[in-house]
Amino acid sequence: MTEAVGVNFFYDWELRLMEWLQATLPTEGPLFWLLSNLSAFGEELLMVAVMGFLYWGLNKEYGKYLGLNVLMVNVWNPMIKNVVQRLRPYFASDKIHLLRMVDTESTADKILAQGFSFPSGHSSNAVTLYGSLAAREKKRKLFWILAIVLPLLVGFSRVFVGAHYPTDVLCGWLLGVVVVLLVPFLRRKLKRWQFYLVLLLSTVPGFFYCKSNDYFSAFGMLVGFVLAEPFEEKYVKFENTRNILRCVLRTLGGAAIYFGLNTVLKMPFPKELLDAEDLTAYLIRAGRYAVVIFVVIGLYPMLFKYTGMLWKDKEPAPEPEIETL
Repeated sequence: MTEAVGVNFFYDWELRLMEWLQATLPTEGPLFWLLSNLSAFGEELLMVAVMGFLYWGLNKEYGKYLGLNVLMVNVWNPMIKNVVQRLRPYFASDKIHLLRMVDTESTADKILAQGFSFPSGHSSNAVTLYGSLAAREKKRKLFWILAIVLPLLVGFSRVFVGAHYPTDVLCGWLLGVVVVLLVPFLRRKLKRWQFYLVLLLSTVPGFFYCKSNDYFSAFGMLVGFVLAEPFEEKYVKFENTRNILRCVLRTLGGAAIYFGLNTVLKMPFPKELLDAEDLTAYLIRAGRYAVVIFVVIGLYPMLFKYTGMLWKDKEPAPEPEIETL
């Protein structure tokens, strides 16, 4: 497949600001490491850690609420990106460099691997995750502070590292707010099968025009989630725990399976096929992520009743489940 060709559009002040930031702030050393790694608050590893700690540990209904919100923003975001097809800022100015790769296994010039620019996925992720926490914990000011401060830091980092224009960040924040409000609203108003049908129907059109990896990864995860939730409720029915150490161990185990299985499922396929940027590669990617999510949400918790035997003390009764938004 021929590499995608996007479009360059921007406000002049955006380029000037980004050029000034990269010329003024260090692009190596401890301060650069700190500024560039602020992006991590909107990245996959932290998302898995937070949602996994809740789902596998403290409160699985809470974890599913957060997880589904984040999944939906990760599908809708690339659907918008593939319509707008805005190239990242470093294509518009040779004074702007990509200082933090989106896909570390590829190169900066690979548009489909690195994704399009508008809107910012990291920014929408940050607002969705921390905004969902704040909406769920309305009376706790700390969560509202995090819901404001962390997306601001993520947005600044994405502009500084040359991955996004400021307007990408602003619209990413807006998309996150929409998801935080819309997805729980639909879940309250619809039966579960209707709710999932609406979500899936809203994402299927991406198959007809999306050409970037991020859409197919997120779509596969959504399919895995939709299959795993009823499976867990019917056949697994694992219990949460208030023991923090057990929560941490469950989260570490789940994260290891998530990242490890994703790697293992690549092995049967030649790298040339996985990197082909055609429908076959996209279907493999979507299928791989669907399997991974089904395993970590539906199958992995089956182990908890066996690992629980390793503890000598009696498991304290979990806190009552709190109704989600």
